[in-house]
Amino acid sequence: MASTEGLHAARARGRNTRQLVHELLRSRIISLDLEPGAALSENDLAAELGVSRTPVRESLILLGEEGLVDVYPQLGTFVSRIRERDVASAQFIREALECAALRDGVTKATAHDVAELRALLVAQTEAEQREDPEAFFRLDEQFHARLMAAGGHAEAWPVVSQAKAQLDRARRLSLPLTQQLSLLISQHTAVVDQLEQHDPHGADQALRGHLRQVFTDVETIRAQHPELFSDTDAPVRPRRDTRRGTRVPDADAG
Repeated sequence: MASTEGLHAARARGRNTRQLVHELLRSRIISLDLEPGAALSENDLAAELGVSRTPVRESLILLGEEGLVDVYPQLGTFVSRIRERDVASAQFIREALECAALRDGVTKATAHDVAELRALLVAQTEAEQREDPEAFFRLDEQFHARLMAAGGHAEAWPVVSQAKAQLDRARRLSLPLTQQLSLLISQHTAVVDQLEQHDPHGADQALRGHLRQVFTDVETIRAQHPELFSDTDAPVRPRRDTRRGTRVPDADAG
């Protein structure tokens, strides 16, 4: 649920408003619709979403606990800039869980599992040919979730998905900037090939190499867009822009 229309439709079906607002704002931050450093106003967001300030305020608190927003009393709330420590931590969790699931997949995966994974590879290639990184990102998520399911660990995917929010922001940036969809597809293909051959070492090596690609990508992205990153582990404290009377993230604080 990533749209205001979707929020209202879900509310009509009786879903909790705070949960829906949290999901929507989280999705907008991860998709970079709300970029690192963007100021967030409770009043503006409530008006835009057609809800009261309370679910917005509660959602921002939850997003702060996830490290996706930084809250400063008397200054405001801002989308956090990407911290490499957070990317590394998310990658550690993802690699540990996905590689553990793959080890089981090498012995448990069926021909049906492999066929579904290869169908996703075909769809990814089609997304690349259409030059559609958003579709590719969704298919990439489906691929990794299906890979965990092949090992009998589908229920662990939501844990991975929740943990890798910071990582996903870097990944979103990397798709249009590094022009490497074909590389990612070839890496996915290598994982499936090793899985089908029941080669635990080869499968593990292929998946670890693929997942660690993000560190190279982060360096490329940071060189092009340093303003989206923080150089320290501490949040970037905003400062007031006296020329416009607004508050903006302090570029010198990172």
